[in-house]
Amino acid sequence: MTSLNRAGRSIYLLFFVGIIAISFSSIFVRWSTADVAVIAMYRLFLTNLLMLPFVWKYRHEMMRLSLRQWGLLLASGVMLALHFLLWMGSLRLTSVASSTVILALEPILILAGSVWLFKAKINRMMIIGMGIALLGSIVIGAGDFQLAGTALQGDVLSLLGTIAVAVHMLLGQFLRAGLSAFSYNFWVFFVAACTLAVYNLIMGHPFGGYAASEWGIFLLLAIVPTIFGHYLFNWLLQYMNATTVSMGVLGEPVFSSLLAWMLLGESLSALQMSAGVVIIFGVWIFIRYGKTKPQIASTEASVAGKGPIEPTTV
Repeated sequence: MTSLNRAGRSIYLLFFVGIIAISFSSIFVRWSTADVAVIAMYRLFLTNLLMLPFVWKYRHEMMRLSLRQWGLLLASGVMLALHFLLWMGSLRLTSVASSTVILALEPILILAGSVWLFKAKINRMMIIGMGIALLGSIVIGAGDFQLAGTALQGDVLSLLGTIAVAVHMLLGQFLRAGLSAFSYNFWVFFVAACTLAVYNLIMGHPFGGYAASEWGIFLLLAIVPTIFGHYLFNWLLQYMNATTVSMGVLGEPVFSSLLAWMLLGESLSALQMSAGVVIIFGVWIFIRYGKTKPQIASTEASVAGKGPIEPTTV
């Protein structure tokens, strides 16, 4: 029991690490002057490059994918590409706080999808926790919302990007039931990168000629918010359902706003900082009272021929 509890604590620690990691994404995007589609493309291609040395270990699983799995991987990758294109584009038109707070809708969309597709069970405390966190998110971004001009365009792009990533996460929960995190992430990132490459080719965006500092930002995006963020969240789908993992985005406005205040000079009021505490409290309630005992098992068992592992309800 002690080892199980320790493993459970490790899972939630990694969940927190993922929240911190994805919070850096908006900062890195703001630092870059390249087109957002180019940033996203190289972010993903560089992630694949970093993963390449480990492909050999998973070669047998990658060769045994069914047509259905390939189809779902393609759909998940395209949705991830759309998310990056739309959400990163929103950061050029509206504030970090305003853009990230719209991502707070992601758990609601995923919860609805999980109830419909996976018959996920919810309880009153989960709803209360999500409601508290959403309220805090609204407070953080409320001062930056504008119903006109480029800010409105940015908010709309962020909303569409949120819908895209919700679909991506739901597809991921289904696929991760019988596919290792590595294989899933490698192919999804590759499909998303290729989708963005086609978009950049059509739009005539240059593929080269960027300064060394830009390539440094591309690499930082690959390492921090992609590997320690998106990859880690997709890995956690083995132990948590998609709704719980998506609750991590409710912590993103908190840390993104703090980072934007420290690194970009964006304003952050005492009310917004207080709202950050409220968000974290709401996420804690959702996870604390909405979980069952974590089943610490390895999806690699599926690769070894022991059958697919169902996603754990948390």
